[in-house]
Formats: sequence, C-alpha cells, structure tokens
Amino acid sequence: MATLVASIDSQPASEQVGRVSRKNEHGFAVLLVSALTPFTVVVDGYHPYAEDGGLYMTGVKRLLDPALYPHDTAFVLEPARLSLFAPVVAWLVRLTHLGLPVVLLALHLISIWATLFAAWLLASRCWTSRSARAGAVLLLACWLTLPVAGTALTLMDPYLTARSFSTPCMVLALVGALDIMEQSGPARRLGLLLWVASIVFAAAMHPLMAAYALGATLMLICLGSPTRVIRVWGTVAFAAAALALAACLQSIANPESAAYSRIVMTRTYWFPAQWRWYELVGLAAPLATIAIAGWVDVNRGSLAESSTQAHRPLARMAIAVGAISCTVALLFARAGSPTHLVARMQPLRAFQIVYLVLLLVLGTKLGQLVLHRCAWRWALAATLLGGIMLVPERAAFPNSNHLELPWTTRTTTPQNPWVQAFLWVRANTPKDALFALDADYINLPGEDAQCFRAIAERSALPDYSKDGGEASIAPELTPAWTLAQAAQQGLGTRTDADRLAALSPLGVSWVVLQAGAQTNFDCPYSNAAVKVCRLR
Repeated sequence: MATLVASIDSQPASEQVGRVSRKNEHGFAVLLVSALTPFTVVVDGYHPYAEDGGLYMTGVKRLLDPALYPHDTAFVLEPARLSLFAPVVAWLVRLTHLGLPVVLLALHLISIWATLFAAWLLASRCWTSRSARAGAVLLLACWLTLPVAGTALTLMDPYLTARSFSTPCMVLALVGALDIMEQSGPARRLGLLLWVASIVFAAAMHPLMAAYALGATLMLICLGSPTRVIRVWGTVAFAAAALALAACLQSIANPESAAYSRIVMTRTYWFPAQWRWYELVGLAAPLATIAIAGWVDVNRGSLAESSTQAHRPLARMAIAVGAISCTVALLFARAGSPTHLVARMQPLRAFQIVYLVLLLVLGTKLGQLVLHRCAWRWALAATLLGGIMLVPERAAFPNSNHLELPWTTRTTTPQNPWVQAFLWVRANTPKDALFALDADYINLPGEDAQCFRAIAERSALPDYSKDGGEASIAPELTPAWTLAQAAQQGLGTRTDADRLAALSPLGVSWVVLQAGAQTNFDCPYSNAAVKVCRLR
C-alpha cells in the first residue's frame, strides 16, 4: 500500500490532465483495487449463510443436492425463480470441484474486486488526477456496506447474493454510457458493447436491479447530450414515463387477499410514509450533497483542472433518479393503496446508484483536498474510515466470527451457539426431517440472522423475517406462510401439548427451542443458547 500511495500523483502536473498512459493507469488501478479488496473484507466481515446470503445459498444447495429440502420447497426456490445466480454458482462448484464454501468466498472476493475496479473506471471518466480516482475508490472500499437510507438495502453485502454480480455490472453500465456520450469511433462502439453486456448480465442475475440500472444509464445519456432540448425535455419525458408506468402497473395489478395485505404490512421499509425521520434524511441528504459537491460547477483552481465534463451529467443523473424514485414511492408505494405492486418493486432501491455516486464524489474531494501524496494521510484515512464501518458491522453480528472463512469453520467450532446447533442438526438428523423454530428466530438475541436452512441443510417451516420477504414478493406463498406463522408463534413459551397440536399436522418432526424453554421432549443436543428436540 505504501508503494501505491507513493505513486499517487507522482507524474508531472501536465500529465495529470489526461496525458498519463492508459496502460499505466490501469496497472495502478489493478494494484490499488487488489490491495483494497482484502482490506474491504476485513472491514465488512464475511458471513456467507446470514440474512439474504442464506436464502440464496439454500437454493444453490438444493441444485447441488436435489434430495435436500423436500418440504416447503417453494420458499427455497423462490429467490432463484427469475435469476441465473443459483445455477451459475452450482455449475461453478461442479466445474471446479472446490466445494461450495471455497467457491462462495472466491466469488465474493471477485465481486468486490470487480465493483472497486468498475468504480475506478467510472471515476477515470470524470476526474483526471490519480488522487481523485484513488480517493473515490478508497472511500467506496471502506464504506461498501453502507446502508441505503431505510430501504433494508446496502451498497453490497458481507456475503454473496445476486446483487453481488448486478452491482459491478451497474457501475460498468454507467462507464459504458459515459463512453457512448464522450467518445467517437471504435471507443464509442466499445462503450456501447460494454453498456449492453453489463445490462444483460445484470438482468440475468437480478432483473429488478438491472431495470433500475438501465433507467439510470438512459437518463445519464440524456443528460449528457450536447443538445439542451434533449437534456431538458428528455429528462421531463423520462420522469413522465416513469410515473405513467407506475400508474399503469398499479391499475392493472391483481386484487390482493386480506392475508396477503397483512404480509405486505410487515415490510414497513416499502412505505416511506412509515419511515423514521432519520431514514427520510437518508433520502434527502445524499441528493443535496451531490448537488453541492458534484453538480455545482467549479470555475477555477485545481478542482476545475482535474475534472472532466462527465462528472456533471453523472451528478445530475443521480439527482434526477433519486427525485423520480422518491416521487414514485410517495405516490404509489403507500400502505393504504388497494394494491401494492409498485411497492413490491421497491422503487427506492434506485438509491443504490445515488449512494454510489455520492461516495465517488466525496471520495474524489477527499483525495484532492486532503490526502494528496502524503502516505500517512492515506493510511490514517483508511484506518478511520474503515473503523467507522467496522463498528456497526461487528454490532450486526456480535455473536459470530467476524470472518466465517471455509478453513476456519472446518477446523474450529463456530463462535455462534445457534450455528453450533444448526451444524449438529446437519450431522445428526435425516435429510427429510422437517423442523420448526420460533416464527422470528432469525431476530432473536444472539442468533445474528444466521439462516437455519442454509447451515443445517434441513427443511424448516417458513419464518417471519426472510420467508416473509419471499411471500411478500410472491403472493402465491401466502397460505403456506400464514399457516406456518400461526404454528410457530411463541413456540418457546408453549406447552408440549400445544406444540404437538400445532406442529404435528404439518409433519414437523423436530423443533429448535431456546435453552430456557420448558419441555419434556427428548432433546439430544443443547448448549447455552438453544436446544434441539425430537418432536416424535
């Protein structure tokens, strides 16, 4: 890292204004991104079977072993229904013979590397100085798991999901769009190819995020047009089309059952009107910051000399996309609407693009105005900025190993007692067993959102949190989810007779209870947090 810092802005000033060899710049970018990738993992942690990572990995494991999850299989398959993510990961596991844990870690590292390198390419289209580009990538690397307002979304997750692939594709699509605007001849054709390929690959992984990336890049091309009429009226037409599409979708949506409406109401992050005040600030503040730091023209000084014209349409695109998505959400993503199709599409997810641009803009200012060529400043900035994100990441998984790496989980006992119990289940129960846990077990103290199905490799009745999210997206899962919630609600405080009455008709053969739960069932495994009991 010290060598990289020493090479920042080491060229003569005249070369910093676009005359540095592109080969040398790409070489520097590869070294910088390669150094920051493991640093990012150390800051963010790695939890391959937690939260949404567990949902996706359950689908991958089902493809690798079709005998797994014979019960409530629809909840296992739902995350992969419109995505090639699970088949691609399963294919790589079979091709490499490395095993799923190693492939997951490798793909996670690749996705981070690709995102940071794509960010460098995007920054290189907007800022000519190395310090600006390096600052942008450094800030993104330090804050890659930054929460996106109140959307229950982060820029990237500390585990592998379909968005791990769609995110770098989104950034590359922005790069391609800028090349279409700024270049000519073969360079423009390459930009068009990059744009199309990125959108297509993103759509194969995560169609919804690809749709938002497509809209953002089209808006960027419109705002980068040299013709004022296209810039103004094209933006107006784009906004009108987005509102018209949302209105059309809302009007043709199928009627919703009362049971499904109750599921929708559990996803409060869909509805901005139900957000807390500071979550709303998370929408307004980035737009204002981009407007001040990235949109306002700087007419003199080193900042003006080190910026290209491309940073202005990029900033304006982020503001326009943010404003349009907010308008759509406020008008159509309302709890009281008769249908919630637009809310289900979560238009505020487009703020992932806004937050990305925000970090790039702020990072360039950090590199230009503060860090320069001073090695200790870069080291201090990485330490402080990484530490800011490390604290909440540890708070999110306080009872789990910060880095759940394949070799550590094979050779040492996991720190999390829930994970210990899930691993015992995998080793000591039949594949066709059906388990019940507390309806919202994933949010219980000490559980750390570790996914039972992904770790235990056993079927389980649908849970409130993650499976509830699947049911909210796929209304056909409503009956099964509703039935499971009634059977598992307050499972730890019930009597054994009540548990049998609720769970036996559903075919449940095992239960996982908190350690303090009273039961006379045979419980062959227990630890300080949880016990695994045979229901019959």
